[in-house]
Amino acid sequence: MPLGALMLAASMGSWAQPLPADAGGSPGGKTLQTVVVSERAEVPEGKDALRATQTGIGKGTQPLRDIPQSITVVTEKLINDRNLDTVKDVLRNTAGVTFQAAEGGEEDIRLRGFSLAATGDIFLDGMRDPAFYDRDTFNHDRVELLRGSASMLFGRGSTGGAVNQVSKVPRQVNAHEISTTLGNHAYRRFAGDFNLRTGEESALRINAMKTDANNNGAGSSIDKRGLALTWRGGIGTANEFLVSLYDLQNNNGINYGLPWIRPNASDTSAANTIIRGLAPTAYFGLASDGNDGRARMLTLSHLHRFSADTELKTQVRKGLFNRDQRASAIRFDASNAAPVDLTHFGPSTLFRRGTNLKIQDFDGVYAQSDFSSKFKALGLHHEVQTGADFSRETKALFAARSAAQGGVDLVKPPTTAGTPDDGASVDENSRVLRRSSDFVARTWGVYAQDLVQVAPHWKLLGGLRHDHLHGNFNTFAIPNNAPGPVTTTALRQVVSVTSERAGVLYQPNALDSYHFSWGTSFNTSADTFSLNPLSANTPPEKSENLELGARLDSADRRFTTRLAVFRSIKTNERNTDTDTAATRLLLSGKRHTAGAEIDVTGRLTPRWEIFGSYAWMPIANVDKAASTTTTVGNRVGDRPGLTPRHSGTVWNTYQLTPQWRVGVGVNFRSRQAPADVTAPAWEAPGFVTADALVEYLINTQFTLKANVTNMTNKLYAESLYRGHYVPGAGRLVQLTLVASF
Repeated sequence: MPLGALMLAASMGSWAQPLPADAGGSPGGKTLQTVVVSERAEVPEGKDALRATQTGIGKGTQPLRDIPQSITVVTEKLINDRNLDTVKDVLRNTAGVTFQAAEGGEEDIRLRGFSLAATGDIFLDGMRDPAFYDRDTFNHDRVELLRGSASMLFGRGSTGGAVNQVSKVPRQVNAHEISTTLGNHAYRRFAGDFNLRTGEESALRINAMKTDANNNGAGSSIDKRGLALTWRGGIGTANEFLVSLYDLQNNNGINYGLPWIRPNASDTSAANTIIRGLAPTAYFGLASDGNDGRARMLTLSHLHRFSADTELKTQVRKGLFNRDQRASAIRFDASNAAPVDLTHFGPSTLFRRGTNLKIQDFDGVYAQSDFSSKFKALGLHHEVQTGADFSRETKALFAARSAAQGGVDLVKPPTTAGTPDDGASVDENSRVLRRSSDFVARTWGVYAQDLVQVAPHWKLLGGLRHDHLHGNFNTFAIPNNAPGPVTTTALRQVVSVTSERAGVLYQPNALDSYHFSWGTSFNTSADTFSLNPLSANTPPEKSENLELGARLDSADRRFTTRLAVFRSIKTNERNTDTDTAATRLLLSGKRHTAGAEIDVTGRLTPRWEIFGSYAWMPIANVDKAASTTTTVGNRVGDRPGLTPRHSGTVWNTYQLTPQWRVGVGVNFRSRQAPADVTAPAWEAPGFVTADALVEYLINTQFTLKANVTNMTNKLYAESLYRGHYVPGAGRLVQLTLVASF
């Protein structure tokens, strides 16, 4: 329920809060029944608050204060307040997160300077969700961001951290919510959240979404729809079952980005910057470009409760993912006066349109069981978690044949800076596709950890995990001037790795928790589901994370501060050997980042609620590299790309009256270089954007709210790569009507 549902208890001279229809974020929830808060109790979560106290990212449900590692939780309340339609939008509204505009178009996510998406560190309800697709939040209860190494929990990856998307689940209530949003750029979004109680111990939840827009504010059109059906039975009993069907279809446009430009003709590439004077919405691709995709998942879950303190949860998921990206890589045309710089850039400047295709099918089967138990042994209290998981992942990649190979050669016309959205197109359907590669990976892992209460205020955590991965990669090459024959190259990789985790918790009282933690992680060269003759024989990269932090609750438990200082180290980064006779890549690189973070979440007063997340990363350094003079990639002593010194967000809402609520916030990033730029590196300018909210509670059923995102229409580069950048969204104005019944 929105904060606008708070009502003034005039007779008591204090503020009262609506009693939630169902704890944990049920749909609807607006009711006339109120309670006066007279004790220091936890506030509701999910739809009802920005603050969270529980998480499922650490295997099993645990209090956040019992996890000796930093976690930022973006609840459904914050997602709704700021109109965060995609998971990328959610992560943009946290600190320490940056985005790479990669050659394949997938915006690789970085946390603390290390990759998340490329290494598969995105999860859905605790299970790996590695396929590349544009994730929507219409079925999300929250998004949890675990910071630092976590291979002991999740297996491969997790150098910078992991993202866990938490789905909405059925509750034992009849409550429904429909939201309709209209905005500039012909933006239209419908979202329905329907919860039906189907029995004494069962319920059905249906979430549906349809979104259209001419422009997402950054040059891409939107056309997507989603449906999630979830049935839950045996709620609250010894045996609880869940069946979920999920279908998300995207037929979106794609803005592949714009080239970097030099301020003056005499400048070197070290002065590269963004193109000033263009609107954030400017699009120079073809009308026939697009980023189509579909994600379909079936999930089965069984939770067996042996007792109040012991349970076994088993989940099985089958996922089918398709992606068909046809993008135009925009570069300055060679017929321009060379070199193109800002002083000579104008409406007549020519852009050429290259071709970037990413056409792939992904099929994943996942199964995992997690056992947790609390007990006393040898005079000590233990919280044990152990489990096993298995996955089989298959990816097929397709390429287009040229005319000489039995296909077509499509010629894309150039365009000018003064004619964005010129409507030009080519016949993408005429392309003749062939399978260019495929990859099959089988992975299993087992883990165990124990949180032991060794003294009244002290807890120790220790955990181990072992992973085994077997991957087969095939490439299918054909001659440049003939349709065949096909030359098949088969590569194989087998990896077995053990990961560790250790931590110390000091909890002097029920409000404060201090921790120190150490954990390891590993990345295989097959994390992106591809291999080459050198990488196939290369052992995994390894990393470790050290962190000292605290979670401090206010006396009324309505406000939480999270503090952390960290050091993340990649101890053996992959590098290319200069010896051409080498049979593998060298694990000779080393780099690290170090800094401090702070999150503040909750109510400063009964009327003022805040979410703030800030990361300061003063140290980011390449310690070792293949060469100290390389012109591609980072040199020893360089600051790696996508590691801004300052990043974060602040969001405030204030309840003016029982009917009116307002909000304001900012997002900011300091200067940062693109990843793997040609040395010497250049930096994209830093930026600050401001957002605002006005909400009016019409009555207990209807709420009207207006959002303005990037109020000043700030032009900035959000996703960065060597050759190009993708701008952030310009000003978005959206009006939402929420109906609860």
